[in-house]
Amino acid sequence: MSAPVAPVPSPASPAAAAPAPAGARTLAGTLGPTAIVFMVVAAASPLTVVGGAAPLGILLGNGAGYPALYVAAGVVLLLFSVGLATMTRSVPRPGAFFTYVGYGLGRRPGLAAAFLALLSYTTVQVAVYGYLGYVLATTFAGLGVTLPWWLWTLLVVACVGLLGYRHIDLSSKVLGVLLVAEIAIVLAVVAGVLVTGGADGLSLTPFEPATVMSGSPAIGLMMAIAAFIGFESTAIFRDEARDPDRTIPRATYAAVVGVAVFYTVATWGIVMAWGPDEVVDVAAQDPGAMLMVTTAKYLGTAGQVIVNVLLVTSMFACVLSFHNVVARYQHSMAHAGVLPGRLGRVHARHASPHTSSLVQTATAAVLTAVFAALGWDPMLQVFTWLSGVSTIAIAVLMAVTSLAVIVWFTRHRDDTRAWNTRVAPALGLVGLLAAAAAIVANFPLLVSDVDAAGNPTFGAVSLVLLGLVVVFPLVGWVQAEVLRRRRPASYQRIADAIS
Repeated sequence: MSAPVAPVPSPASPAAAAPAPAGARTLAGTLGPTAIVFMVVAAASPLTVVGGAAPLGILLGNGAGYPALYVAAGVVLLLFSVGLATMTRSVPRPGAFFTYVGYGLGRRPGLAAAFLALLSYTTVQVAVYGYLGYVLATTFAGLGVTLPWWLWTLLVVACVGLLGYRHIDLSSKVLGVLLVAEIAIVLAVVAGVLVTGGADGLSLTPFEPATVMSGSPAIGLMMAIAAFIGFESTAIFRDEARDPDRTIPRATYAAVVGVAVFYTVATWGIVMAWGPDEVVDVAAQDPGAMLMVTTAKYLGTAGQVIVNVLLVTSMFACVLSFHNVVARYQHSMAHAGVLPGRLGRVHARHASPHTSSLVQTATAAVLTAVFAALGWDPMLQVFTWLSGVSTIAIAVLMAVTSLAVIVWFTRHRDDTRAWNTRVAPALGLVGLLAAAAAIVANFPLLVSDVDAAGNPTFGAVSLVLLGLVVVFPLVGWVQAEVLRRRRPASYQRIADAIS
């Protein structure tokens, strides 16, 4: 069993901070709930989900019943959020998963969670980079400019790196504008469906039990949960938040509820646009173009053009947001002494974790180059496969974090509210474990690992990709053990993402 972590010292106490890396500065800012929600909801990339993942959820999942799965995922993640928000007050650190798991379950599980989080956020970021490169290559090819997808991706990586290098306020402003625009166009499509009455009239058929349980609801749930990736990162921005004890919980609840409601309404609108009986056939024709075809039907050619443009900006907002999240994760880990101290530095003028940002930019560029050299398809392999890895990793991370919350408040009685510290986290834990089991069981379908009869089988691709979810936390666990034996002082600081 891992050694328990000592209680968090009072922020006013000199013991509240350990020595920071040379040249480090504290991240600071005055971000309110709205700015933070913009950052984390942009990571969910609403238009990318509605235009790309949702049609696949309808096609491969439970058809017309897919909108209800956003409700189910939202309920589970809201229960998870209760414990997460409560933990942010008791453990005032910006490291999120790895900090909370470290304090609740011990330093070795904490560092294992840190590496699993890096895997999850990095893979989903690179997945969207691949999708964005594909969309840009296809769009510009129609205009007579033919360049390989990976070249477009590298160009976007450079632009994201420039914004990430600068202060977080710049990124939040960019994300805010893009997020409002993409939400507006989707709601305009839904409004068009409402006004015309859809294909077969408006109904609640997508929420009827028989419809929800049709097809493969486990695959649909996997895709629904993937759409929420990023909302939990509100805690990472603690040091840059105004009044973090109030701002972070508010931002967390607003993010998960807002995402759940938006995706439910948007996908219900798509189902109504074509009718419950026809929507799967429409998705099967070309799932990637389903949103644009729907927009053209209800808003005309102008609306279709707007969606095409905003789809690109939506994915840009997504990779920019995840870039900021990963850079801050690395920054927190550097302060804890488990990554090189240079990653803990903060730019003197931009007040950003600039070194960590540069490393993240280089990581995305190198992975893009590797996948291009391997000849991977940007959509069917880079986007689909890496999104699957990220989804299972994030489900496991949230389940372990829920357990950490329960253990922490069992040992420390600084918050005695049973619902916040035990009941809601326990319910969230059960839901997340069930979701993780469903994701693993259906993972072969995501990567087309099937036998001659078309049945899912855990072949080489599935085992290698799922193996990453095992190897990364194992590396963290081993590093923690090495630190415990060779650098006890660094080992003691593992859970302390010093602010």
